[in-house]
Amino acid sequence: MGSGFLKKKKNQHNISEQLERLTLELKSKEYVGFAPSQLVEITLTGNKEMKRIKIKKECVNPDDVEGLEDLILAAYGDAEKKMEHFPL
Repeated sequence: MGSGFLKKKKNQHNISEQLERLTLELKSKEYVGFAPSQLVEITLTGNKEMKRIKIKKECVNPDDVEGLEDLILAAYGDAEKKMEHFPL
């Protein structure tokens, strides 16, 4: 009876280690999202932190700031969807 308890305890420890390893792997993974025509590219970490943003010069128009904002939101949304569908 004692050996069964030790076996369960060891299995629990192994599962905890695997979960910790997967959590670290998820946090280190990067997800790249794009706006239409790939004018804006956003890279998120597994924590949903924005790591990088790239904006192509041709989409920067001082008279259309709202358009650029929409492209940034679209790229962020694309990266977030990828994170949800392909976590690892």
